[in-house]
Amino acid sequence: MKKVELLAPAGDLTRLKFALAYGADAVYIGGKTLSMRAKAKNFSREEMAEAVRFTHERGKKLYVAANVCAHNADFAEPGHSFAIDEYLLFLQNIGVDAVLISDVGVFSRAKIVAPELDIHVSTQANVTNFAAAEFWRDMGAKRVVLARELSLREIAEIRERTDIEIEVFAHGAMCMAYSGRCLISNFLTERDASRGECSQPCRYEYDLIERRSGIKFPVSQNERGTFIFNSKDLCMAEHLADLISAGVNCLKIEGRMKTEYYVGAVTKVYREAIDDFFASPEIYAEKIPHYRAELEKVGNRGYTSGFFFGPPGASDHDYTGKLQHTSQNFLAVVESYDEKTGLARIEQRNKFSVGDKIEIVRSNGENFSQIVTHMYDADTQISSAPHPMQKIHLRVERSVAELDMIRRPAF
Repeated sequence: MKKVELLAPAGDLTRLKFALAYGADAVYIGGKTLSMRAKAKNFSREEMAEAVRFTHERGKKLYVAANVCAHNADFAEPGHSFAIDEYLLFLQNIGVDAVLISDVGVFSRAKIVAPELDIHVSTQANVTNFAAAEFWRDMGAKRVVLARELSLREIAEIRERTDIEIEVFAHGAMCMAYSGRCLISNFLTERDASRGECSQPCRYEYDLIERRSGIKFPVSQNERGTFIFNSKDLCMAEHLADLISAGVNCLKIEGRMKTEYYVGAVTKVYREAIDDFFASPEIYAEKIPHYRAELEKVGNRGYTSGFFFGPPGASDHDYTGKLQHTSQNFLAVVESYDEKTGLARIEQRNKFSVGDKIEIVRSNGENFSQIVTHMYDADTQISSAPHPMQKIHLRVERSVAELDMIRRPAF
């Protein structure tokens, strides 16, 4: 059985490096245009070329999202040339491994001007059946990212009926829309969700107004309103065996707007779970509580299995608005380590002090915990690190590496 690909998000070059360091087989990014995460930092063309080089040097793959619902302005320029052509050709020329596309017009231009560029059909295309998957395969797509509304049974049937690669979302935020196609943001805030500018109105507070006999009655769950659209986050780390058995080729983590801590910590868990499963399904099954406990240490809205085991019910939504937060505070990133002195040079993110119990999240190897005993700012010993992005030296009990992370329980 071929091991499934683990695909992680990268909102910028820093997070790309974390995704790869913590075990992603491939990363997906967005440029400054045509990306469904317009509010992410995203990549300039120079950064995209650097990202391709960095990723390929490590034997990994890089995909670029160009998956908006395109309008005329995305194509036409004076003289009736195609504005998108040069961009697609650029992606081919820098060696991008694939481009994610949902719009048939963008797809057609890619086949004409960048025929060597592999195409993955985005979840925005709403592929929900084997006939659609076969259509895209016949059109020249290498992979389809299936709609999030499919069950495992439906995915398995698509796998049986077609040989195109299948990618599914396995972890991350869910929105109250059909595979991301939502009109609420556009209606309420004039920010088009289908062009990467979603204002996340499904996270707003709402009051339901009922009209009877010409009279309006406010109906709310409590005094804070009711969060009727607020889905919990998707988490399938406990069900990898089911996804793999259904014939999925790639497991995708959502989160190009997330921090480097989120990307690194979540990717590490799924890397470990996948490797454990393919080494021994029994070991994987025994470690399921461990995977879940580690994912609870990352910011989330509570977890759900989405549509994989049937339509979501009341327990898959948070109607209180009391969004669950991470149980850990992200404290610092390791920049380097000196074996002779046992000191790690770190860049601080949140305050911590001598005497605190911290956990080092290692990009390669088991995490470990210790008490902070010594910290130095230059040659001066200090008792705390209170300044954001402060660079200090920290004595650690075991060897660490660049991009290892430090955290502690949130108070």
